[in-house]
Amino acid sequence: MIRRACWGAAFAVAAAAALLPLPAPAVERLYSRGLFPPLQRLLTSVSNLVPFALFDALWIAAVAALAVFATRRVAERGWGRGLVAVAGLLGRAAVLVYLVFLAAWGLNYRRLPLSEKVVFDPARVTRAAQTALGDWAVGELNRQYASAHASAPDLEALRTAFQDALHALGDADIVPGRPKPTLLGWYFHKASIAGMTDPFLLETMLAPDLLDVERPFVTAHEWAHLAGYADESEANFVAYLACRRGDATARYSAALVMLGYAPPRRAISDTLDVGPRMDLFAIQNRYAHTSETLRFAAREGYDRYLKANRVERGVESYDAVVQLILGTELDAHGNPRLRP
Repeated sequence: MIRRACWGAAFAVAAAAALLPLPAPAVERLYSRGLFPPLQRLLTSVSNLVPFALFDALWIAAVAALAVFATRRVAERGWGRGLVAVAGLLGRAAVLVYLVFLAAWGLNYRRLPLSEKVVFDPARVTRAAQTALGDWAVGELNRQYASAHASAPDLEALRTAFQDALHALGDADIVPGRPKPTLLGWYFHKASIAGMTDPFLLETMLAPDLLDVERPFVTAHEWAHLAGYADESEANFVAYLACRRGDATARYSAALVMLGYAPPRRAISDTLDVGPRMDLFAIQNRYAHTSETLRFAAREGYDRYLKANRVERGVESYDAVVQLILGTELDAHGNPRLRP
């Protein structure tokens, strides 16, 4: 009886959390800037202790446990009653996983939008401003190519630049995640996924086939998720701020990403040097060897996931980074002006 009452309460809490609106200012104050930062520092510090992705251990253990449970129940009760028992287990597990997800990271989807915390003016978002951003990207790629390829990315320099970007946004330091490989690397490659943040143990996982010059921006993007910026456009914005403050490789990495969002005034073939064009060709070649089916499935699945977490634009939210970059007012030092 007590067990049923506990599961009933858990179902009720999960349903309320999924369906009822939560006041964003309260989530921002109590969770995103209250409970979450010390939790992030604790969980990421623990997950950083090992070189492999603990997320892999979680999903492998879950699959193995489900297989054992299903085999035993079917053997004991037959296919009909056995599968009913498996369905019940999956339902209870889904409730538990959802509640842990919300507590560990997921409530950040309900916080105040970044555009309401910085001085943001939609009138600044113009085609001319977008073209200027594209021209900056081309110029930065040409200027930084040699320096960016001279050595491997400097993780410590990126960490310093990232914390500085957080300070500019009024946030405290975080514990950056140790970039890790994952057993899902093959899937990441085939589905064209650059990286992922483990929402339970708050660790950073990167695709195995990234170019060295891509890694700083992808890493900073995942660190932005660790800082509580769940929205993809906001994570891209924080990564952009961090990489613009970083070394040559980080700035090159930011320019490489921005070129995909902001076309320059003149054709890339007329303005981009041979070196950066080789990097673009390598990225395009990698994309050509991905799976269209898996890309579509991953995009649709992630789109539904984002919309279920009240990101109305779904995967299209990635593109909103340009609006944040162009619409946010910056001071003389390149820091976003914050609302009082």
